[in-house]
Amino acid sequence: MGSHAARAFRPLIVVAATVVALTVLAGCGASEPVPVATTGAGGEGRTVYPVTLENCGVSVTIDAAPERTVSLDQDSTEILLSLGLQDRMAGTASWTDPVLPSLADANAAVPRLADNAPTYEVLMGADPDFVTASFGRHFKDGGVVTRDRLTSTGIPSYLSPTDCDQGKSINGGTGARTTPLTVDVLYQEIRELATIFDVQSRGDALIADLQRRAAAATDGMDLTGRTVAFWFADTKTPYIGGGRGSAQLLASMTGMTNVFADRSEDWPAVSWESFAAAQPTVLVVGDLQRDRFPGDRLDDKMAFLTSDPLTRTIPAVQSGAIVALHGAELNPSIRFVDGLEKIRSWWDRQQGRG
Repeated sequence: MGSHAARAFRPLIVVAATVVALTVLAGCGASEPVPVATTGAGGEGRTVYPVTLENCGVSVTIDAAPERTVSLDQDSTEILLSLGLQDRMAGTASWTDPVLPSLADANAAVPRLADNAPTYEVLMGADPDFVTASFGRHFKDGGVVTRDRLTSTGIPSYLSPTDCDQGKSINGGTGARTTPLTVDVLYQEIRELATIFDVQSRGDALIADLQRRAAAATDGMDLTGRTVAFWFADTKTPYIGGGRGSAQLLASMTGMTNVFADRSEDWPAVSWESFAAAQPTVLVVGDLQRDRFPGDRLDDKMAFLTSDPLTRTIPAVQSGAIVALHGAELNPSIRFVDGLEKIRSWWDRQQGRG
């Protein structure tokens, strides 16, 4: 592994007297603003290093734009690629689906370290100077590497604020949210990464595009009165969307009522008996291009739903009101807008417009 002398990290310092605070939207899954602090007085819209931010209970200070980033999740990877940072990336991992077609060429230039989570040795073999993740499970004991261990080797890390609640990781520890996820927290992630890499104008453009597409997808769509269940994976014990995570975000933005809105976990496992008893009139199901759980793929899900004596009684199955989304569209990511657009296309067809 190469020298870390030039790595863009140093221990937490007391920020100098002149501080420019870039206020970002609702942080760490809660309502308090989280400042990104920079020293000095740079030009408008430019990062002045060192930059320090509070990231899910960890203070991170970066001395220069990272040059060898490893992203441990597809959601984080697609943000970085959308910001045009493929030349700053040393590796990716944990893929549920093919990369967005618009990012395929950029993604081809970045080594894939693993289809799922890499080992610590594989991660460090990529000689990273910055490590990002969408889910805290990678940063906990038994995961890829703890953030403390990265800090001790001079490598800063970043966890998506969509996986953070009250300063702690959800998927890496607490397992549940106290505050519902909002799209502003995803935009916060884009802004923070754009600041870290000094590409703020690209971040602003990406957010503006997502906002435009989300507004167009939901304009005039009225699914009020429809009840919905989100089935991510597993035919044995289904993982369904709870009432405070990314699935609920899609339900709220489309006007549907999540039948499992009382669950605070992002993707709790439930019984098929409780699933069928909830009687959803719409099913949003994950079409995952992987084989981690039974029924990851759409064809397997559909075969199960239409053949099992219990699931055949679900109103959404009987009426065929089923919307298939990729896993990345169900996770908190820039693909939420693709999910909205697919729900809109399904609704348009229901109205005889498709």
